[in-house]
Amino acid sequence: MTVEGHPIPTHSPHLFKGFAAAAAVIVIWSGFNLVSRLGGRSPLTPYDMAALRFVFSGLVCLPFVLIRWRRLNWQRLAVLAAFGGMSYGLFVYAGFSLAPTAHAGILVNGGIPFATALIAWLILGNRPGVRSEFALLVAGLGIVLIGIHSFGQFSGAPAHQWVGDVFFLLAAICYASFGLLLKHWHVSPLEATIGVAVISMVCYTPVYLLFLPKAITTVPLSFILLQGVYQGILAASIAGLLFAYAIHNIGTQRATLMLAMVPGISAVAAVPLLRESLDAVTIAGVVLVTIGAVLGATHQSAK
Repeated sequence: MTVEGHPIPTHSPHLFKGFAAAAAVIVIWSGFNLVSRLGGRSPLTPYDMAALRFVFSGLVCLPFVLIRWRRLNWQRLAVLAAFGGMSYGLFVYAGFSLAPTAHAGILVNGGIPFATALIAWLILGNRPGVRSEFALLVAGLGIVLIGIHSFGQFSGAPAHQWVGDVFFLLAAICYASFGLLLKHWHVSPLEATIGVAVISMVCYTPVYLLFLPKAITTVPLSFILLQGVYQGILAASIAGLLFAYAIHNIGTQRATLMLAMVPGISAVAAVPLLRESLDAVTIAGVVLVTIGAVLGATHQSAK
């Protein structure tokens, strides 16, 4: 068995821990889709949501940054923060204000492994194996179905929903780039998490306070705390650390393919919790992306 070209024993404890970390990320990111959609349907702007994510995660990670200040590679962390922090956050929250939870699961969590493999192939020359290509093809069909649905080929798609879907795809591309750079530069999970969080907070907060539209005073404090704790601490800090750890142990493509299991969980949970409906096209997209994730994650080569 190989991970990014390096042999790893089948029963390696690192492999087990990597899969366990990825499984925890699946749970947290499924909840992230639900909580973010709840925020997207509230008076909060996408800029408010991003601010809550960056401020809460930045404050939690700031003490760790101060301790490790001189050991951090700030140039590389700034690039990682640009892709996996600020750009990803702004795109994904803009998407949640326009498109439903199921679409986020398919286009973000399903789009990340697709974008990861495509970027790795076109830019790094790392062509996936036959089974990985088939897994990506299956997941890609699910993404295409949702794209056709949002562009109005099927009745009932809300106006401008396709714009939200485009934002979701851009978020997926940003996070795929983040994952590939993280692995390529061998940045440790802890340094990536704390560096991205603090840089995003320091760079984004002044711009948000001075120039961007805000509606944060129109919602209850309890709602702000819910969004801040989940977005900043659970999704950005804890899940970010676990995702980086999974990448280091089971490889970028396998870790990102496992995230494509999120759509099924979040789409089904959104029906009773957010009262969102699932039509046949969306269900088909969820099923295809999930099958692609299972095929890719169980493949014996993660290269």
